[in-house]
Amino acid sequence: MMQVFYSPRYVGTGYEFDTTRKAKWVADSLAESPIPGVVLEEPAPVSHAQLALVHDPDYIRAVQTGEPRKLAESQGFTWYSEVWQMALATNGGVVAAATAALEHGVAGSLSSGLHHARRGTGEGFCTFNGLAIAARVALSSGARSVLILDLDAHFGGGTQSLVSDDPRIWQVDVSTSDFDQYPTSERAWSCLVRDPSDYLPIIERRLNELEQYAPRFDLCLYNAGMDPYENCPMGGLSGVTREILATRERLVFDWCVTRGLPVAFVIAGGYIGRRLDENQLTDLHRLTIQQAACTPN
Repeated sequence: MMQVFYSPRYVGTGYEFDTTRKAKWVADSLAESPIPGVVLEEPAPVSHAQLALVHDPDYIRAVQTGEPRKLAESQGFTWYSEVWQMALATNGGVVAAATAALEHGVAGSLSSGLHHARRGTGEGFCTFNGLAIAARVALSSGARSVLILDLDAHFGGGTQSLVSDDPRIWQVDVSTSDFDQYPTSERAWSCLVRDPSDYLPIIERRLNELEQYAPRFDLCLYNAGMDPYENCPMGGLSGVTREILATRERLVFDWCVTRGLPVAFVIAGGYIGRRLDENQLTDLHRLTIQQAACTPN
């Protein structure tokens, strides 16, 4: 069985937006139309000590208390007391998925709103950076090196700012929007795709290049955004179809399986709009879960 972590606290805040609501859409769809081999489990909240691995104490306190309000709302959400519980739960899910993947080979969390958050502030609907936190926790638990594979439509500049000083963490970022872009470096590869025909070949090339330049990883943290989808109003690239994203998921999980690389995924970006409704977005995120469930444990 593959563990996928979810709690009602993921969607507990009064601020209504896709990032604060869609985990429930996906969880409800799994209850109504189960994917064989998938079991939903509630994670433990991320701890203060784990948050402090990457975030400033003053920022953590602001999110907890709502003061100063500007800092507490720096990710773009109106602050409610439930924001704190939501952030603890969703980021705890990433840590739980990473821990489960190290033990069982593959796991996931219905978490989103992670990769733009920086040490002392939120940004771009991201409160805390569970990817950076989970990478640090995995390393402290015995992993020697971690790959963060970010295929959200937007770059994970927040993640890069938090892990760039750690030679044990590598980041590959293939995006369709230049939001939060950062310069490519030895261990952080960023690539902006403008032509949909280049999307899959570039991802495949970047993964293959890791064989030449990178160490053998002990864990892949996969930020599986569906916002590159052509009908997504934020980050979508015309020509990136559902079929292309399904192929992307097969490519990523097959690459991990071939290398015996444990992988923990989160659902990341994806937003409803005039040409993308709740059911269609949920179906896109299910592509990741379906492919992960086919991955041998």
